[in-house]
Amino acid sequence: MTIIKEVFLPDIGNFKDVDVIDVLVAPGDRVQRESGLVTLETDKATMEVPSPDEGTITMVKVKVGDKVSKGGLLLTMEVTAGEESRPLASTSVSEVILPAPPPAAWGRGRPIPPPVTPTMVVSPPPPLPVAPAIALPGQGLERPPPAGTLAQRNETTSSLAHASPSVRRFARELGVDLTRVQGSGPKGRVTQEDVRSYVKSALTTPMVASGASLHGEKGTGPMGIRLPELPVVDFSAFGPVEVRPLSRIQRLSGPNLHRNALAIPHITQFDEADITELESFRQAAETTPPTTSADETKIRLTLLAFLMKATVAALRRYPQFNAALDQSGENLILKSYFHIGVAVDTAYGLVVPVIREVDRKGLWDLAAELAVVSDKARARKLMPDDMQGGCFTLSSLGGIGGSHFTPIINAPEVAILGIGRATMKPVWQNNAFVPRRMLPLSLSYDHRVIDGAAGARFITYLSQLLGDIRRLLL
Repeated sequence: MTIIKEVFLPDIGNFKDVDVIDVLVAPGDRVQRESGLVTLETDKATMEVPSPDEGTITMVKVKVGDKVSKGGLLLTMEVTAGEESRPLASTSVSEVILPAPPPAAWGRGRPIPPPVTPTMVVSPPPPLPVAPAIALPGQGLERPPPAGTLAQRNETTSSLAHASPSVRRFARELGVDLTRVQGSGPKGRVTQEDVRSYVKSALTTPMVASGASLHGEKGTGPMGIRLPELPVVDFSAFGPVEVRPLSRIQRLSGPNLHRNALAIPHITQFDEADITELESFRQAAETTPPTTSADETKIRLTLLAFLMKATVAALRRYPQFNAALDQSGENLILKSYFHIGVAVDTAYGLVVPVIREVDRKGLWDLAAELAVVSDKARARKLMPDDMQGGCFTLSSLGGIGGSHFTPIINAPEVAILGIGRATMKPVWQNNAFVPRRMLPLSLSYDHRVIDGAAGARFITYLSQLLGDIRRLLL
């Protein structure tokens, strides 16, 4: 006997009114269990809703362009009585599409889940409150003011504030409009500490540029600073052109990168690590994997696995790198877990899946998991959870080329490590030049949290670990 079963949208996370961008079935189609029914797109992911049963589609209740929420009716299907599975509405997406994980094959790490169906796109963070504006040079002006104009304007507006000459001079040096500062002294007098607090609040309040464009609505950026408008140029006047739209990942990640670059005071520290011995050990270990299953699946023991372990050791020694500023910008949240993000280059743009609990996994575990998440990223099968919870990010361009660069911090993290291509260089040792394999490292960090001395210590310690991997055992 057959029955008609209704298929509802399962729990896909904290999302409502999700866009239907593709309907994969039509009435009369025969579908298998877990085959795709419809494709949904949120601001975090593109994913297919799988079929809970094998059966025949009788009616489709949604169309492209519709918006659906958890529990919404998607379609009806005819299934054989007694063989239907539990209702999809009571099952989460992860419960439906993830089969039982295989047994762990390497080290102490957890089982590595197989690729899943949903497709990943970069998720921009939710809008955050805009900080108070500081009257910095160029604010509110379409082009730079004539010499002396800014000083006259600041002096005129600040003259309305109740403050001493020394405080006025201090505010003028910082470019602060005193009329915007709340005074805490007698009769509302603005003190030097009030100015410091105002600047600190403006610099530490997380913000995004408002508006749809990268430069914000009407050119407004972090701290209310008015950014110069980019010129509008008709490039076709100079020769043939082609208009090619940005990928969805580029459109979503662009404002995020723009916000991070403007709102976070970046410092980049450069160094080179001598990985001559590490590379010899890695190549020898790769030819003798610890299990036959590793050999059969041809897991590559890449340099990135060693970098992840060394990074965790450095994060343990310098915990301010494994931290985040709270919403007020006055407290540091120190993390006791070690989840490392790894930038993956795909045909659709750069994505950063997160490898969790790196401190608890062996090198072969990490190598295997890196292979899995890289394949999932390139196949657009990452889920939103795969990109969340990172503590620190590694961005390696070694497979492409180049040496040092200045990576942008992936907020709310406070640091990111860029890795270039290792090259053989002559190094002066024991009164002679000897060939050594040197790895370029570029460490960008948030200067509100980490000062230059701490940055230098971190990258120096990391280079020492990579130069002698026996240190990882200490």
